[in-house]
Amino acid sequence: MKRTTLIILSLLLFLEPIQPTPSHKFNSIFSFGDSCTDTGNANVLAKKRSWSSYTDNLPYGMTFFRRPSNRFCDGRLIVDFLAEEFGLPYLKPYLGKNESFRQGANFAVVGATALDDTFFKQHNITRSKSPSRKSLSSQLQWFEELKPSLCQTPKECRDYFGRSLFILGQIQGNDYFIMPSSLSVERMMSCSSAIIQTIARTIKELIDQGAKTVVVAGNIPIGCQPKYLIINGKSKGHSSYDPSTGCIEKYNRLSRHHNSLLLEAIKKLRIKYRDAKIIYADIYKPIIDFIRFPQRYGFTSKPLVVCCGTSHEFNWPGREYNWDLLRQCGTPNITACQNPSTYVNWDSLCFTEATNRYVANSWLKGPYADPPILDAHTNKFNLLARA
Repeated sequence: MKRTTLIILSLLLFLEPIQPTPSHKFNSIFSFGDSCTDTGNANVLAKKRSWSSYTDNLPYGMTFFRRPSNRFCDGRLIVDFLAEEFGLPYLKPYLGKNESFRQGANFAVVGATALDDTFFKQHNITRSKSPSRKSLSSQLQWFEELKPSLCQTPKECRDYFGRSLFILGQIQGNDYFIMPSSLSVERMMSCSSAIIQTIARTIKELIDQGAKTVVVAGNIPIGCQPKYLIINGKSKGHSSYDPSTGCIEKYNRLSRHHNSLLLEAIKKLRIKYRDAKIIYADIYKPIIDFIRFPQRYGFTSKPLVVCCGTSHEFNWPGREYNWDLLRQCGTPNITACQNPSTYVNWDSLCFTEATNRYVANSWLKGPYADPPILDAHTNKFNLLARA
């Protein structure tokens, strides 16, 4: 009965559209993360190094902006919906410069990891070549560079950032994605503590700078991502698949392990920083729900299939999921599905606008944020009691 009630409440919250009516609860938003939060930083870096950027081309941006918008999505990201909720403009990429960042800035960048290169070198892990090989510490440094233009004295900064919303997007996924596929899940899990410690240090640093409300996203179910579905392959046996989702269970176990450690770290920080509201934003559970019960949310297409990927005319290992590493969304002759709102996954890296809208709603109003962002702001929840 409780399970049924929760599902009904979740559906009502998910299906209720986010209205662009300003709530005026925050004066600015500062966001950190990876491709699923980036609004243009990777594009700036790519152009500086004469790299091409997938997001320069349609079908990126086709749904809402009707043009390429430097987002790895057909439309809006989770952070865009959060900005709308609080009557704030969409976040400008920090590297865009020559912008006013009084109402917020986005430091997220494609390919970013929580850990620095030093960690991967020490563990003999080779990162892929990319113009945006940035870590969480790099983004924090950008934040420090921006500070003097926003506030001068420690008190002024505490007052200003105390009225801001800080978001740490699901950056940690890349720390696992760049690890060789030959690594065992147990070996990957051994790196989780270092990743969590880095995220916890970042939260601490932001609070020390004056942040009062910090939203921390967990890890996605990486066993549902095309890369791992293809690497695993049907030839390795159906026993490795979760029959309720079609995802690779051992990799989802890795995500759950990571999220468990992250939530534990957040609870400890809540005790230390009694005046701050540290919100755990769960993205694992809603994505799993969308995959298990896609019809309930309007995802009438196969939930593991990518909307924007390689044409089905080709025969390659990822054909079942419409994805190929060498022929990705945004490259010539690659088209998107006609109706992205019926898909969960946009381009294998990030999700569709429809998915982002539902997740944003679940973070704002529940049930997939602890506590919901709107309730935390009104002090409805006692975070210490929830620690």
